[in-house]
Amino acid sequence: MTYNLLKGKRGIIFGALDESSIAWKVAERAHAEGAIFTLSNVPVSIRIGKTNELGEKLNAKVIPADATSIQDIENLYTESVKELGGKIDFILHSIGMSLNVRKGKPYDDLDYEMMSKTLDISAISFHKILQIAKKMDIMNEWGSVVALSYIGAQRTMNGYNEMSQAKAMLESIARSFGYFYGKSHKVRVNTVSQSPTFTKASSNVAGFDGMYNYSDKMAPLGNSSGEDCADYCITLFSDLTKKVTMQNLFVDGGFSSMGMSMELMNTYGKCLESE
Repeated sequence: MTYNLLKGKRGIIFGALDESSIAWKVAERAHAEGAIFTLSNVPVSIRIGKTNELGEKLNAKVIPADATSIQDIENLYTESVKELGGKIDFILHSIGMSLNVRKGKPYDDLDYEMMSKTLDISAISFHKILQIAKKMDIMNEWGSVVALSYIGAQRTMNGYNEMSQAKAMLESIARSFGYFYGKSHKVRVNTVSQSPTFTKASSNVAGFDGMYNYSDKMAPLGNSSGEDCADYCITLFSDLTKKVTMQNLFVDGGFSSMGMSMELMNTYGKCLESE
């Protein structure tokens, strides 16, 4: 069911790689709700992924951009405003990558050059996206910028590695920049903390299956799907949430408020009995 929540709105969506990507699902939902937008990803991801296929499906122009490059972001914004015929109403930052995780480096033996790249790609890019948008004045008043996060920003999750620091920085940037952008342009800035979700990126996290199953048993409503997250992002892009800003919003079936569920207590008890 659609509600025309984004009818007449223009946007930019970063990070749609393939059908498993949350950004891909947000793009499909935004299109269904009446928005027009451009899609962006780094050139190598566009080559190996299916971003162009999504662009053809949704009649959305694909504009390559490295979100760590100021020049690329400036070009993306200029081209997007030109392509869409006006200022932007919403931006999705769905960008994250850890070379340490990919290389299987444990948290207590990190490569710091790779960690710096992790922070630049996964968090500082969010600040660049916001700062350049503000300087170029490409956002309409009451626009909305959303970045995807994870509860690993607040809690230690085995295998999540330095992505915990990246997500913590991401959420902090939303709070800090949200103040300045709200005061100057009435633009909202929020992060959405999603349940573990099977994506290309999550496949690199050691023990992700266990993380997913644990979260699903802990959350009273079970894990939220990529589609659930997309639905929530759409509400944050819409005029229904005009006074919501500087927040980290959990879309996790209640996991973030739990201590222990009966399902996990029973599982733990059975493990003790077997020992």
